Amino acid sequence: MNINITDEQLMIRIGGGDSTAYKVLVERHLRPYHVFATRVIQDRAGAEDIMQEAFVRVWKNASKWDQGRKTRFTTWFYRVVMNLCIDAKRKYKPAVDLAEAYDVQSDEIQPDAHLSEKQMAAEIEQALKHLPDRQRMAMTLCYLQGLGNKEAADILGVTTSAMESLLVRGRKKMAELLSAHKKAFIEETTR
Repeated sequence: MNINITDEQLMIRIGGGDSTAYKVLVERHLRPYHVFATRVIQDRAGAEDIMQEAFVRVWKNASKWDQGRKTRFTTWFYRVVMNLCIDAKRKYKPAVDLAEAYDVQSDEIQPDAHLSEKQMAAEIEQALKHLPDRQRMAMTLCYLQGLGNKEAADILGVTTSAMESLLVRGRKKMAELLSAHKKAFIEETTR
C-alpha cells in the first residue's frame, strides 16, 4: 500500500472493508495515541484498553467517514481517545508510575543523561497530576504531543483563546510545582 496515502483516504478504504488500510492506520497511530492516553489517565494498562476501544470505533465508524469533512482524522481520533480517557478516569484511579510514558529513551543518550531525563520526566509527570483535567489535557496535547493550539482547541472543543488561557494557567501552575519540588530537593540534600 502507498505510504503517502492520507489518514482520511485510509478511513474511506476502511469504510469499504479494507483490512490492510486498517492495519496501516493502526501502525501509524497506535504508539503516539497510546502515549497520550497513558499520560492522561496515568495507567499504561488502562491506556491499552482505551486504544483497543478507540480502534474498534475507527473500524465501526469508517463507513460514515465523509471525504468532504473539514476535520482531519487526527483531530477526530484525539477527541475519541480523549473522551475514552475521561470516561476511564471516572471509573478508576491510576495503578502504576508512568515515567516510561514520557519515552525519553534514546541510543544517543549517555547513562547519566538518561537518568537525568527520566528524573525530569518523573517530575513533570508528578506536576501534571496536580493540574486540573482540562489544563493537563491542554499541556499534554500542545507540549507533549506537539499539536498546535488550534488543533488542540478543536480536540478539547474550546476556542483558541480558551486553549491559550488553559496553557498559560497550566504553565504557571507547573512552574510553581516544579519550583517547589526543586526547593524541597535542595533543602533535603543540604541537611
